[in-house]
Amino acid sequence: MKPFNRVFVVIYYVVGFIAGILHPVTVEGMDRLPDSGVLLCPNHASNWDPILVALKLPINYRLHIMAKEELFKNPLLGWLLRKVGAFPVSRGNNDINTIRTAIQSIKDGDNLLVFPEGTTIHDGIGYTDGLPAHAKAGVAMIGVRTGAKLVPVFVDGEKKLFHRTRIIFGEPYQPHYTGRRGTSDEMQKIADDILAAAYALGGQAVGGKPL
Repeated sequence: MKPFNRVFVVIYYVVGFIAGILHPVTVEGMDRLPDSGVLLCPNHASNWDPILVALKLPINYRLHIMAKEELFKNPLLGWLLRKVGAFPVSRGNNDINTIRTAIQSIKDGDNLLVFPEGTTIHDGIGYTDGLPAHAKAGVAMIGVRTGAKLVPVFVDGEKKLFHRTRIIFGEPYQPHYTGRRGTSDEMQKIADDILAAAYALGGQAVGGKPL
């Protein structure tokens, strides 16, 4: 990603101005963020989430975003998304190219935003593959294979126009596992833990229910 190309700068400031009016944001914990090699892991309740999080990061933060492939079917939106460092992920499929892109972005010294749940969760109700939504082990695999610092991020669930939304960045950490790449059970536990940590920042259990 080239953070300072003209299109990126225009999108960052213009969309940031509009989003700031529609959905004003209060940010906590920004000082906890490392500069590079970061895997941001927010809970996911709205399509606004990646936009609000990305626009509150410094313009030179070199952020990539794993975004659902449906957003790229619109030629204009798809072009804009690519310009700001987003790339498509096919939810529910084993998308090897997407995983490789995600891993390479961190190895290049950039940062990556991934939603562990893989879908939006509204008031604790969300389903993927016919099962209640939960953390996907893929986020842990990316973290382990890159040595990225995992950062839980909480974003308020309900988005009302002109009402303030909280974004809270948690403490970065690197997961513990056995062997070179860990076991499948360890990967699932790492993913579950980072998602639980994200919700806990907002005083909630996984799925958005109060603790």
